[in-house]
Parts: sequence; C-alpha cells; structure tokens
Amino acid sequence: MTAVDRATDPAFVLHAGGKIEVVSTVPVRTREDLSLAYTPGVARVCTAIAEDRTLAYDYTWKSHTVAVVTDGTAVLGLGDIGPEAALPVMEGKALLFKEFGGIDAVPICLDVTDVDQLVETVARLAPAFGGINLEDISAPRCFEVERRLQARLDIPVFHDDQHGTAIVVLAALRNAARLTGRSLGDLRVVVSGAGAAGIAVSRMILEAGIGDLAIADSKGMVHVGREDLNDEKRLFAAISNRGGLTGTFLEALVGADVFIGLSAGTVPVEAVRTMAADCIIFAMANPDPEIHPDVAHAVGARVVATGRSDFPNQINNVLAFPGVFKGALAVRASRITEHMKLAASEALAAVVGDDLSEDCVIPSVFDPRVAPAVADAVAAAAREDGVARL
Repeated sequence: MTAVDRATDPAFVLHAGGKIEVVSTVPVRTREDLSLAYTPGVARVCTAIAEDRTLAYDYTWKSHTVAVVTDGTAVLGLGDIGPEAALPVMEGKALLFKEFGGIDAVPICLDVTDVDQLVETVARLAPAFGGINLEDISAPRCFEVERRLQARLDIPVFHDDQHGTAIVVLAALRNAARLTGRSLGDLRVVVSGAGAAGIAVSRMILEAGIGDLAIADSKGMVHVGREDLNDEKRLFAAISNRGGLTGTFLEALVGADVFIGLSAGTVPVEAVRTMAADCIIFAMANPDPEIHPDVAHAVGARVVATGRSDFPNQINNVLAFPGVFKGALAVRASRITEHMKLAASEALAAVVGDDLSEDCVIPSVFDPRVAPAVADAVAAAAREDGVARL
C-alpha cells in the first residue's frame, strides 16, 4: 500500500496519531497547583504509600488502570507480527476498556518472547497497575505465562483470548439452549480449534455442566490415546470426550447438537446436515466464518453466531472484559476465579431476557446494561470466593 493509498484509506485516517492519549485529571495552572501535584506535596503521598502500599489504590491511578500486555506473537489472525505491529490492536483494546468499562488501560508491547523473560518483565511492571490483561500471546506459551504471573502477583491476571472468549461463548450457548428447549446437560458439543481460545472455551463449557464435549485440532479429535499432544491438550483430553471419539472432525459432527469454530477451517454444508435437529453453530473464524450463516440456517441450524459485526449474534470479547475488570477492580480482587468468570457469563446471558430469539442469543456490544451487569456479578462472586479486599 502506497502513501497515497494510506492517506485515503479510512482505517489509516482514523489511526493517524494513535487512538488514545493521557489526559490530566487535576489542574496545573498556578504555583500552588504545581506544588501539590508535584514537589513538594507529592512527597507526602509517596511517604504514606511507602508505609502502607495499599494506599496506592486511593492516591494513584492503580484502582482503575489495567496494563494491556502482548509480545505480538498471535495478533488477531495475522500471527507473529511483532510488538510494533501489535500496537494498533493494543491501543484499540485500551480504547474499548475506556469506552465500555470506564477503565483506563495502557498498551504495553514487549520485545521478548521467552516465557521466563516475559513473566519477569510483566511482574516488574505490575506495581503500577490494578490488573494485567494479557493479549495475543501464542499458545501454548500463553497458558504458562498466565499461570505463573497469577501465582506471583496479587492483582488480577486475565488472558482475554482465552477467558473473554469463553465467557461470551458460554453466555450465548446458555441462551441458545434455552431458545431450543434444552439444558446445557442435554447438549453434545464439537469444538474445532485447540489453541488458547478453543481450550479455554471448552474448559468453561465443561465446568458449566455440558452433556459432552470433544475438541479437534489439525490432526483430528483430541483423545487420551493420542501420543502427539502437548501438555495442555493432554490435560484437556483427560477431562473431555467422554464419548471416546477418535475419528475426524467431520465424523464427530454426526448427531452433534453444537458446533463451535475457533480455527481457520471450513465446515461443509453436508456436515451440517448430519448434525442433530435444531443444531447450534458458532462459526467464529474471521473474517470468513467456517460456514456462512445463511447457508447454515438453510440446511437446518436453528441458531448461528459469528465473530463478525455484520451478522446477528456477534461473539465479541468486548461483552466480557470491560465488565470483568470493572467488577474485579471495584472490590480490589487479588485474582479472577473460575466462579467469577462463570458469574460473568450468567449475567451476560441474563441481559438478553425476553428479547431472546434466533437472532438474539447474546446482547449487542452497545447495550449499556452489559458492563454494569457483568461487573456486579463479578464483584459479588469475588466476595463469595474470598478474593475481594473491599
């Protein structure tokens, strides 16, 4: 793309100069203002925090600010494009935190991919923030990075590619099941894609009480008999696929109630025809869903969701992460528990209420009820779990 093209492309025009900025919250117009905002007044605040570190939540931005951290190794569907190229996405994430959750967020793109160094770097940055949102870190490294950081830090660490996706998918699935007169326990689910999102979504669905779930990677169904699984897939195989499916992904779809697509693959029309009546399809590959929604409906799908904004039922993480952090920060949670994530998903599903239909199993990202509902549920669950400090 040439400079002339960039000058007329609306995406480049919007991004010119970046999408976020730092804005002062106090005036600095007089000597007295300056003496309070900076030296000597600031020294009194510093001394108080040195004596009681928790005061940082009251007298700095810590209580409402999150670090959005990436190493640029798994950005959108673009792959390993590096920290500089990841910055527009991280700025966008910070923008969404502010717009939808009222949370300040700082994009941090790190030029390091070694797990030990990545964990160490984020841990050393952490004192300035109330939470860490990990973003676009490739699997399976992302699992270890999140686990180690949460074990080391006393603030929430949340890998949105995993847990944000899982919260929204489960909420939509709850409503799709309700619409079709079934419970989660009645459903057999097949998931395509065993990366960070696929495994996290699948774990949460299992935790919520799904009837059975099996996941497929590029080599077929994940099961305990396979010897080529990495540690994450091996652990997941032990808790899933109770039906013992060992064949191909398309074979697993025969009679399945739900398909969840979290890979770049495709689903043939013939495969949808083999699924159960009133089947549910979440085809979330971007920009091209695994099967076109109109085609899926035409061959028997009752509910179809995608990751795109130009179709009904958009599975969008912005429905989850602003509210999750808003609730966690409100009670100064030390971590985000499984219960808090399940509570977020239940609250998100409940927002739909009586508007439930084939084209509305998940709220709009612009529904102003979403973030407050999720935040309240997360805060309450944090108190129940004993991880709240307020």
